[in-house]
Amino acid sequence: MAVPRPQTRQFEAFMTNLSYARRMVEAGRMLTPLKSPSIDIDDFYRAAWVQAVAAIDHWLHEEVLRRVAELAAKDSPDMPYQLRVYELPLHTIEAVRRGDVTVPDAVVEHLRDKLAAQSLQHPGKISEVLKLVTEKKVWYEAAGWINQSFFQGRTSLNEKKLRSRYLEITQRRNKIAHDADLIDGDLEQRRPIDEASVNDAIDWIERIALAIAHVLDDQE
Repeated sequence: MAVPRPQTRQFEAFMTNLSYARRMVEAGRMLTPLKSPSIDIDDFYRAAWVQAVAAIDHWLHEEVLRRVAELAAKDSPDMPYQLRVYELPLHTIEAVRRGDVTVPDAVVEHLRDKLAAQSLQHPGKISEVLKLVTEKKVWYEAAGWINQSFFQGRTSLNEKKLRSRYLEITQRRNKIAHDADLIDGDLEQRRPIDEASVNDAIDWIERIALAIAHVLDDQE
């Protein structure tokens, strides 16, 4: 049975971006029989890995901004503490006072600028940013949700293991993007990669995004 997906523009964009990664893997698989000295099939897999991490990073940014906008518009005393105490620059406060911008728009735009230079590729950083929209222990609940929804409770997945798996995936992405995936200390030999390992990483990224979205939606 398929796990239901959030019906939001942000999550649909995430799935579209993830599909690009899956297509790169498929291209690598189809080209494997045509190997030639001028084509490194593994580069398709590396590109897919980078694309998949970019997909969830982008989704997390957009999802937080969407939810912050909704919460700020409600102006509810029940909003998460980190959002209630969120600070705006004086010039932005003055713009709100003049009526040039609404409070929700001011908060979102300031947060967008603040997050623009930040990647959400570390579990701790994700937890920190998500405190703006929830006070739940997101990784703890996400691990439980994945365990039940995907593995029917047959695994021992917990918060620590889920954080570790996500970090493994993003760290490999950084090796590819920043170090040409070269083995440490080597200037020519690159780390091995194959279709199965990339597909597994993409599947985990999809599971993690679905789990986080579920935890955020289930706020009761």
